[in-house]
Amino acid sequence: MAASRLEINFVRLLAECESRAGQNGEEDRQKEGWRLEQYVAALEEMLVALRKSASKPSPELLTDYTRKVDFLKGLIEAEKLSSPTEKALANQFLAPGRTPTISTERMPASKTVHMQSKARCTGEMRSELLGSAAAGAGLSETELRHRSRSVPVDEHQSAAELDAVLQHHRSVQEKLAEDMLNLARNLKNNTLAAQNIIKQDNQTLTQSMRQADINFEKLKLESERLEQHAKKSVNWFFWLMLILVSFTFISMILFIRLFPRLR
Repeated sequence: MAASRLEINFVRLLAECESRAGQNGEEDRQKEGWRLEQYVAALEEMLVALRKSASKPSPELLTDYTRKVDFLKGLIEAEKLSSPTEKALANQFLAPGRTPTISTERMPASKTVHMQSKARCTGEMRSELLGSAAAGAGLSETELRHRSRSVPVDEHQSAAELDAVLQHHRSVQEKLAEDMLNLARNLKNNTLAAQNIIKQDNQTLTQSMRQADINFEKLKLESERLEQHAKKSVNWFFWLMLILVSFTFISMILFIRLFPRLR
């Protein structure tokens, strides 16, 4: 199915936002930051319209569009953070798009922007650590360069500090992943336990229904036997009464024959 006019405009604006987000210059990013934010807001409105459109794209494509728009929003929010460490941590949780936005892209632009942003945040963290080390030592730029050439201990120390920060963030992420895994495992165990309980209840209900059917059949059989027995009892009573009446009648006839009426 051909893309609608709304989808074409959305893709063009999305490609433009990804291009602006990939600018490397600090001045360019600050200059285009407010405009990029407005563009992303317009993308959100167009995405809502796309979902409600009669000629909307496939669910997979809509999911990728949503992923890219959320990535741009997260990137803007990360750029607003003041600390390079916070920026680096926020960038770790961003999820870029999986497919190219336009056909001329060999690699999704959002992935390229994500890698550039991570590299930039890492560089800012390294610069901050090196600047803090230089300020603490009270050295000028020339002295710092001279010392870094002669004694590279400070640079190694800064790199070690940076590695420690990154290791801390990595451990936090691993802990979060482990907690999510434990939650998923507990949810699975609870689901299995609920399934076992429901299965046992179904088995108990099936056995009860089977036993009820058996009892009904027995009751029906006993009712038939009782009915037959009642019929037999009535027949015997009828014949007994008939015999009794006959005997009485014959006895009266004989009595009349044997004892005639006196005159």
